[in-house]
Amino acid sequence: MLQPKRTKYRKAHKGRIHGAAKGGTRLNFGSFGLKALQPERITARQIEAARRAITRAMKRSGRVWVLLFPDVPVSQKPAEVRQGKGKGTPEFWACRVHPGRIMFEIDGVDQATARQALELAAAKLPVRTRFVTRVGEES
Repeated sequence: MLQPKRTKYRKAHKGRIHGAAKGGTRLNFGSFGLKALQPERITARQIEAARRAITRAMKRSGRVWVLLFPDVPVSQKPAEVRQGKGKGTPEFWACRVHPGRIMFEIDGVDQATARQALELAAAKLPVRTRFVTRVGEES
C-alpha cells in the first residue's frame, strides 16, 4: 500500500476539504479517467482496491495511472478508551480529494472496457465519480 517514506510531522489535523480542485482536473496521460465529484478522504486501502479492480477488469492490458497519493496520517484511539490523554496513534494514510480531481487514468483499451473497469473501481471508493474521456465528452 502507498504511504510516505518520511514526513515532517507524525500527526496531522483533520481539517476540512473546501472548494474545487486547483489542479489535476484534466486528463494528462491516458484516454479515459475517473473524476471525483465530492470532497472526501480516500484511504490507501481504497486506492489499492480500486487499482486492483481496474487492472483485473482490463485483464492486465493497457496502462493505468494512479494520480492520488495518501500523504495525510489519520490517527485513531482504541475502542472503549476514555476521552483525554492526548491524540491517538496514526493508524492509516489518506488522501484529501477535492471535487473535479482526476483520480485514475487508463489507456490502451477500448471505451467499453475502460468504462467497465472504472465503474468497478468507483464502487470501491467513497465518492461519487464521473467517467471522462480525452475528447472532452463527459458521460
